[in-house]
Amino acid sequence: MVFLSMEVLSWTIVFFVSAFMILCSTEARVKLPRNETIPALIVFGDSIVDPGNNNNLSTLVKCNFVPYGRDLTGGSPTGRFSNGKIPSDFIAEELGIRELLPAYTNPALQPSDLHTGVSFASGGSGFDPLTPKIASVLSLSDQLEMFKEYVGKLKAMVGEEKTKTILSKGVFLVVAGSDDIANSYFVVGIRKRQYDIPAYTDLMLSSASSFFKELYGLGARRLAIAGAPPLGCLPSQRSIAGGRQRECAEDYNTAAKMFNTKLISELDSLQGNFSRAKFVYIDIYSPLLDLIQNPQKSGFEVVDKGCCGTGRVEAAVLCRLLDPFTCKNASSYVFWDSYHPTERAYKFIIDEIIQKCVDMFF
Repeated sequence: MVFLSMEVLSWTIVFFVSAFMILCSTEARVKLPRNETIPALIVFGDSIVDPGNNNNLSTLVKCNFVPYGRDLTGGSPTGRFSNGKIPSDFIAEELGIRELLPAYTNPALQPSDLHTGVSFASGGSGFDPLTPKIASVLSLSDQLEMFKEYVGKLKAMVGEEKTKTILSKGVFLVVAGSDDIANSYFVVGIRKRQYDIPAYTDLMLSSASSFFKELYGLGARRLAIAGAPPLGCLPSQRSIAGGRQRECAEDYNTAAKMFNTKLISELDSLQGNFSRAKFVYIDIYSPLLDLIQNPQKSGFEVVDKGCCGTGRVEAAVLCRLLDPFTCKNASSYVFWDSYHPTERAYKFIIDEIIQKCVDMFF
């Protein structure tokens, strides 16, 4: 019987992990500078980039049931809040990393999945610590603790130096803030009784900035942070606050724009203080609003309601209850449910912004 030394065994493991990475990667569509790579996508935030971390939580904010996921390959619900792929999937695919970015808490996650990144995002979460408590989901602090666990596993697999490279060269994507404004401030209204919009967006920004600094301290060097979308134009907010005609609720949009302005300024400040990193702002507001205001340009037809159920207030479990009313073809809809865009709308937005955002890292 032949026994391998620990050193030979370690190098053998590294070799096979590296080979697996090459075989399982997809072809990059985004152009990178010569000799530059983006080996991993590591994601934090809310339902926009949650591929199923809420599936086993005791919360109503989950969607691991039909009709969600019906347009994914295989047509099975995975916990993604859409009919198909979500932004983190499209970004990972465009970067040539993999086709679908997995949830960290997915029981089927393999050790070999870790080196290309995962999503820690939890639907219903936000920068405001109160927001995830309202929804009984994973806070950003919870997500950060899971990330630390992930780093430990990665070091055990590929070693400390390789892990540092993956973290420093990978992209850290943060998508949060929508549930803070839409839920904690306006719909539930707890924060509205305590703060005006300027003060509340300051609270959000303070928490966000602290989170970005923590990521930097843990090895992140390429951080992409999405701003808030035009929340007042989401079908659910039109129904709640848009009046009889269900127009866009402008106070929601005002809050989103105010937060985005402050976020841009804060990222500029962080860039000045942490010169070894890149803090890139992702404008989600403008391309989504353009799809809503000019749907015909991109072949969309329905902008004021989602595909599932009646499309006016349904999301998560309500989509399951009203599944018989779900539209047959989601491709003409900007929104899948009353809060989340369709796979096709996500793809239009990502295609429009990704090359410009990636270029800003170099």
